[in-house]
Amino acid sequence: MGIRETAGEAYREALPALATSAVGGLLAGVVLGGMRAELRAIEGLLVLVPALLATRGSVFGSFGARISTGLHQGIVEPRVDLGDDRLRAAATAALANGVLVSLVAAVLTVTALTLLASPVAPLSVMLGVALIASVLSGAALTAVVLLVVFAGYRRGYNPDTFVGPVVTTTGDVAGVFFLLVAARAVLALVAAAGGGA
Repeated sequence: MGIRETAGEAYREALPALATSAVGGLLAGVVLGGMRAELRAIEGLLVLVPALLATRGSVFGSFGARISTGLHQGIVEPRVDLGDDRLRAAATAALANGVLVSLVAAVLTVTALTLLASPVAPLSVMLGVALIASVLSGAALTAVVLLVVFAGYRRGYNPDTFVGPVVTTTGDVAGVFFLLVAARAVLALVAAAGGGA
């Protein structure tokens, strides 16, 4: 197979994922635009959004690459098998890294905004939002990455070609959606406790 054929095949495999990525990015933007009340109620949350979304892409992009490499090397079977130690360890590591990095991002956000004398919600509120959003989006991304990578591989596609756009898109959409869910949950908890954010 020549260079032209190889490039053409790569574009054919990647184009649907890239088109989906564009649509997903717009959807994430619409959800974020609908979060005005939550962004006003939790001061500093908008500063946390890019960090949370970037960590979704980085952590779960790495997870997808690990699974793809395992498939190419033949050490991972193209099916979800919870008894597979490698698969379980990779998924657990991705979830743990996603949660840890999100919590660190929340602490850094509060610290930076405090040092800049900018209004910011209490650390407990930011940590609560980061924790809930990272756990929920991490679970969703783990499932999506595994299902999409395995399904694509079984159909003869190279997962390296489409895992990046799929993870980025899913990370943005799930990240913003679960950020909204987390913000509302934390605001409800704060209201139930009788405090203000």
